[in-house]
Amino acid sequence: MTKQLSNTIRELRFHHNEMTQQALAEAVGVSRQTIVAIEKGKYSPSLEVAFKIAQLFDKKLDDVFSYQ
Repeated sequence: MTKQLSNTIRELRFHHNEMTQQALAEAVGVSRQTIVAIEKGKYSPSLEVAFKIAQLFDKKLDDVFSYQ
């Protein structure tokens, strides 16, 4: 069984005044395309980017990302 990294970024953006992918990308220092890929589970962020995303939404890392 293959494990996969999943996330709640899209939901968090929605509840954070419907933040755009572009705004999130600028806030954490990556491209919008990177955010798109992370949200779709096509790309795993670096640990630093993962922490930045979690901090931005005032969440613990495992509230944003899970590995199942």
